[in-house]
Amino acid sequence: MEAYLDNSATTRCFDEVTDLMVRVMKEDFGNPSSLHTKGMEAERYLRAAKAYFAENLKVREKEIYFTSGGTESNNLAIIGAAMANQRAGKHLITSRIEHPSVENPMQYLEGQGYALTCLPVDEKGVVSLAALKEAVTEETILVSVMYVNNEIGSVQPIDEMARIIHEKNPRTLFHVDAVQAYGKYQIFPKKEGIDLMSISGHKIHGPKGSGVLYVSEKVKIRPILFGGEQQKGLRSGTENVPGIAGIAEAAKLCYQDLDEKVERLYVLKERFAEGIRKLPDVQINGMPVREGAPHIVSVSFAGVKSEVLLHALEEKGIYVSAGSACSSNKPSVSRTLQAIGMKKELLGSTLRFSFSFETREEEIDACIQGLEELLLVLRRYVRR
Repeated sequence: MEAYLDNSATTRCFDEVTDLMVRVMKEDFGNPSSLHTKGMEAERYLRAAKAYFAENLKVREKEIYFTSGGTESNNLAIIGAAMANQRAGKHLITSRIEHPSVENPMQYLEGQGYALTCLPVDEKGVVSLAALKEAVTEETILVSVMYVNNEIGSVQPIDEMARIIHEKNPRTLFHVDAVQAYGKYQIFPKKEGIDLMSISGHKIHGPKGSGVLYVSEKVKIRPILFGGEQQKGLRSGTENVPGIAGIAEAAKLCYQDLDEKVERLYVLKERFAEGIRKLPDVQINGMPVREGAPHIVSVSFAGVKSEVLLHALEEKGIYVSAGSACSSNKPSVSRTLQAIGMKKELLGSTLRFSFSFETREEEIDACIQGLEELLLVLRRYVRR
């Protein structure tokens, strides 16, 4: 049987999502900027999606912007906010375990003359609040931290971080990359002190190429794309109406009976962790099962290269990841695993297993069985 356990890389679109998107592409295909009936039909999908996300996040509709995904949302939030607020200061803060779509824009800005502080994390992957408090100064204009780490599933204390940031400097903006958190947690940006927040469609059973950026109405931000002045000029370009309709539909389906869905994920995660612990010379990384995100498990397998094990599992129809899907095609060591202090010999022996609302117990069991069989074989060839 096939076992797809790489849902943090991407999820399968819900059937309802693909059906809706096909209808939009084939029937309601007008340009939402057009003044005729076809354009107005397309625009209705945009208005409905904006209304849904505003209600879901308890924010105002004018604070919702649609993008091409998490990477664009993160880039727009970070570069746009930094450029718009540089007169107030040029100090930025992030952590050592961020996704490349946060890390790289931060490094770009550092090259443009901004000062950058990267906060340490503990062995569970949680950012040091003491370090955050010390780092925020009068010059700090932006802090960007992910809600859930995409490799090890650690969850940050977002509300505590927001309180520290805004107490130290009320003018400092707080951006949260919620790509791995949205659809698993009920998030209310205004209540949690979040000024900007990124969402991606293909992590929640929506389409690739779809995303959302929440921008508080009090935030000054500049566009990084220029064109036809769509979305109040902040994000020009003809809106991806099928993608926007799709991400909104996916979000609605995820948040229906969310508590029951998340509890089921934790049960699957516990079943997986229990099976992993029975295997020899393995280590589960990050937070305890119920403290971390419900859908991500990072496991190190002593003496076995992650890429070898990944492809051996693939031959059995079991699909997992060696880390972030956005950078796993490059031969580099995970910054997240380094940041949590992982032993050097385990850095290249770690896999990520990630579940979705569609994952079945049979897939979990097949993966555990496959690992048990493969570890026996692969470890015979380890040089002593």
